[in-house]
Amino acid sequence: MKSNYYALIMAGGVGSRFWPKSRKNLPKQFQDFMGSGKTLLQHTVDRLRLLIPSNQILILTNELYSDLVLEQIPDFESDQVILEPSMRNTAPCLLYASLKIQNLNPVAQIIVAPSDHWINESDLFIENLKEAFNHCLKNQALITFGIKPTQPHTGYGYLELANPKDAISKVLKFTEKPSFQVSQQFLSSGNFFWNSGIFVWNVKTILTAFEQYQPSMFALFEPIREILSTPKEIDFIKDHYKKAENVSIDYAILEQVNNLVVIRASFNWNDLGTWNSLYDQLDKDDDRNAVVGAKTVFKNAEGNMIHSKSDKLVVVEGLNDFVVVDNEDVLLIFPKENDQNLKDLIKKKQLKFGDQFE
Repeated sequence: MKSNYYALIMAGGVGSRFWPKSRKNLPKQFQDFMGSGKTLLQHTVDRLRLLIPSNQILILTNELYSDLVLEQIPDFESDQVILEPSMRNTAPCLLYASLKIQNLNPVAQIIVAPSDHWINESDLFIENLKEAFNHCLKNQALITFGIKPTQPHTGYGYLELANPKDAISKVLKFTEKPSFQVSQQFLSSGNFFWNSGIFVWNVKTILTAFEQYQPSMFALFEPIREILSTPKEIDFIKDHYKKAENVSIDYAILEQVNNLVVIRASFNWNDLGTWNSLYDQLDKDDDRNAVVGAKTVFKNAEGNMIHSKSDKLVVVEGLNDFVVVDNEDVLLIFPKENDQNLKDLIKKKQLKFGDQFE
């Protein structure tokens, strides 16, 4: 059975909400954000290895990060790294990768996993993954792991479930990043779960969905079947990839299909989407201060997060609920409650300084 298990790890993003640590030349997935001794990508690979053969784990990333991937996962072969010549969001790269996997194994079952999520209960994750693979074996379903919401978060996609108390439920509606008021309503109803962005499906099922719901994109990539694993494949992708619509798998496929189902995640999950979400995951002292890397002295300071180099002494007095990030050429200090506004801050930075600190 394991011979049919494949993983696609999404590792092409820049992680701009974690600026200034996450930068274009070194995005967050290639860094040890948790202070654990391993990068987020390495943790993701280790977790998937518990069920999936190493040679059937593929990493999708931008051409810029090919060397970084092979440096951090040194036992991977170069053909396990699928390179995007340009950033076109998740739908085009997943279509391309799915065609490659189908060429290797027409009955492959695939998990699509972001490289920058934090899951510290690997055993529970693997049990849910086995459940998902078994369901795909018997049903032509597209599966996402649903996370029971704990707050009216506006940065996640919400899934309305037909049977929210069941372990596996059909999805009635997909709502991407609703307003705070709508999120509150979703939370109160008990019928909505967060979309984890971790997907499981049979390769034939996902390609059928692309052919039905994204016929133009499917027609653009479909001719590559004849030249996969030949020198012509690279030239084809360089020529065709930029022509693909810049669209996520959520908008392109998942919001349109009628065979999307949710498995309730039993594992602890954090998408590490913002500095505030990282703070939530870290250990804290008696005054709710969290520290990664730095040596710290706090006085009359509560609820702060400090992220710095391990040899840096950081002294904080009279500061509450702030994020302090020291990253060589940039020092960032801002309120935790404003972390959703960091992208606006980055835009202002770019207007003033150009791409110097990108």
